[in-house]
Amino acid sequence: MPENKSHTHSHDHAHSHDHHEEHDHGHDHGHGHHHHHGELPKNITRAFIIGIILNSTFVVIEVFTGFFTHSLALLTDAGHNLSDVASLALALLATRMALKKASTEYTFGFKQSTVLVALLNAGILLLAMGAIVWEAIQRLMEASSPEIQSKPVIWVAAAGIVINSVIALFFMKDKDKDLNMKGAYLHMASDALVSLGVVIGNVVMLFTHWYWLDAGLSLVIVVVIVYGTWDLLRESLRLSLNGVPRNVDMKKLHSFLSARKGITEIHDLHVWAMSTTENALTVHLVIPEGVTDDHFYEEIQEELEHHYHISHSTIQVESGNNKFHCEQKC
Repeated sequence: MPENKSHTHSHDHAHSHDHHEEHDHGHDHGHGHHHHHGELPKNITRAFIIGIILNSTFVVIEVFTGFFTHSLALLTDAGHNLSDVASLALALLATRMALKKASTEYTFGFKQSTVLVALLNAGILLLAMGAIVWEAIQRLMEASSPEIQSKPVIWVAAAGIVINSVIALFFMKDKDKDLNMKGAYLHMASDALVSLGVVIGNVVMLFTHWYWLDAGLSLVIVVVIVYGTWDLLRESLRLSLNGVPRNVDMKKLHSFLSARKGITEIHDLHVWAMSTTENALTVHLVIPEGVTDDHFYEEIQEELEHHYHISHSTIQVESGNNKFHCEQKC
């Protein structure tokens, strides 16, 4: 049997350790450097809480005004904002759950809850938009559209532009670091654009009395929202199925590992998302001459983390002995 060595790395804890355990068929070696974060950054928590409070208040105002003025466009925006409240609450919950320590039952902790919530958020929003499309089509098929009280709608929608733009600014800084931050930013930014569309549409109706524009405007809003959400849905679905995260280039990763001194073969290479911010890797490396010290592992891990977005890696080394067949080889 060959000499098997595994090496794991994660930066979630603030200590390092070396562990050696002899077996009848080989030698396993584990070594890690970790950083532990016990709480969310205050700016992220504050952004979520402010977003939830402001959006909840604004939804009540929009719903009341929408019914009073018969504006489907404003009710569409209210539905979108309500889904945003749910999205922000779920994202905050998932981000907090991701900080919970791993256990014997959940050895990776609850980090992947952030991926599931991102998928759920996208799904909820698309369902809400489907209901709006149905109502808009029903209105357009009617002989005459209900009269819209445009002035109150304009004032409320204008307030929506300001509120959603301010909230979006809170998430702008971290939108490229985390899928849920990106989702929150896209929700808020699209809400601001939707509100702008409502203002423009109602200004037109105020002077032309083309009230059918309201239902048509709600359909345009739905298209804008779905377009902005589709990419989030695809990426969250990919990660929930353990697909390779978008920021990892598997061809470059394979080339990097193949170029390391002493490696003659690579197999069982897997990369997946542990959360919306952390990626993991497992790989089997065939090294006939074996590995003599930890520098080999440390060098690879540094490269994986800083150039290939891999924060947790597990490496198994095999000698390539013809008498041994790796059952996991693929």
